Amino acid sequence: MQYVDALVCSSPGHLQLEKRPAPQPDPGQALVRPRRVGVCGTDYHIFEGKHPFLDYPRVIGHELSVEVLEVPKGSLPSAGEICVVNPYLSCGRCGACRAGKPNCCVGISVLGVHQDGGMTGLLMVPVGNLIPAEGLTLDEGATVEFLSIGAHAVRRAAVSSRDRVLVVGAGPIGLGAALFARLTGAETIIFDRDLERTAAAGALLGLDSIVADGDPSEAVSAYTGGDGFDVVFDATGNQQAMEKGFEFVAHGGRYVLISVIKDTITFTDPEFHKKEMTLCGSRNATSEDFEHVIAAIRRGDVPASRLITHRTSLADAVERVPLWATAKAGLIKALIEIGD
Repeated sequence: MQYVDALVCSSPGHLQLEKRPAPQPDPGQALVRPRRVGVCGTDYHIFEGKHPFLDYPRVIGHELSVEVLEVPKGSLPSAGEICVVNPYLSCGRCGACRAGKPNCCVGISVLGVHQDGGMTGLLMVPVGNLIPAEGLTLDEGATVEFLSIGAHAVRRAAVSSRDRVLVVGAGPIGLGAALFARLTGAETIIFDRDLERTAAAGALLGLDSIVADGDPSEAVSAYTGGDGFDVVFDATGNQQAMEKGFEFVAHGGRYVLISVIKDTITFTDPEFHKKEMTLCGSRNATSEDFEHVIAAIRRGDVPASRLITHRTSLADAVERVPLWATAKAGLIKALIEIGD
């Protein structure tokens, strides 16, 4: 029997490299070799025991750039192609799927969350979840999933060039939302309590930012002349920040929660109604978003490779991932290289 290495989070705070049996062929499934795996905020939350939808142990990793090894006869893509994996496995039958929203399928199973993911030597995935990444490097392919989360949120909010947009949270998801909001022509500003991270995002991607030493609501009011922002995205994963963000939204504006947390969040109903605010959640992404992101990278509209600041091997990830979970100075996106 063939065995492959897999990075397993056995329980909160515990990562280990295990030998696991290689996956066996299954109808409708493709055998792929993960080559680059992005380390996501979700992976850190799993390691820290903060993810609301997870059982341990779990092979983590869902930001995948893979090499196709085998596909069922007559299927595309072909063996040898480099693909991105859409890690959101939907049932295709529930109301959300029938409505064209497989990203919020009632029975959704996310690689690396609900089932074992891509930090392993070999992986089986549904053929329909492979998206060819012709023209992209392996590194760029591993950025597509998290950029698609931001792109989906921007599409959910129907951002246009008429809007003034604030993205709260300068991590990878927030940067993805900011980049794709800017591509609509909207004036796009980023805010993060971590001034170093905000400055790094501005320097790397040319994003304008709001700096607030005290109450950020005062800084937002000063920046917008008291109006607030037409669209506000929260990408912080922080209860206090998510609740504070309601104050940043203009009358008639939209507030989009990209983050997901275990906690209950609350807001003041009179303020919410006074503004006739639209509040919506944005969950995951669809194949349409993946295609949109791949095309944007291919055109050079999104500098995906510049977002990659750290990298390691699968074996060394046992030590590096716990370090990156806390030591985030200079960290935007970390990649795990497999098979090089």
